[in-house]
Amino acid sequence: MTPTKIYCDLFGHNYEITKKVTNHVKEYTCTCCKKQLTTDSNGQLTALTPKHQDINLALERIYNHKLMRLKRKTVHSSIY
Repeated sequence: MTPTKIYCDLFGHNYEITKKVTNHVKEYTCTCCKKQLTTDSNGQLTALTPKHQDINLALERIYNHKLMRLKRKTVHSSIY
């Protein structure tokens, strides 16, 4: 057992946000043991599996596309 694993077992994980996918979905990593989590569809933290990584990539792409459309719409509407 590694010292960082023992620390996390005794004191709990020290998660920090490593990626903001959307306003509501984020990815977290423990600064000690590097365990990764993400928020699921219910808003609960769950392990960041390859399946969840793929879902987050798709969500991020859709979210960014939506933001770009909204920005273009506000620029066009402010001209007229």
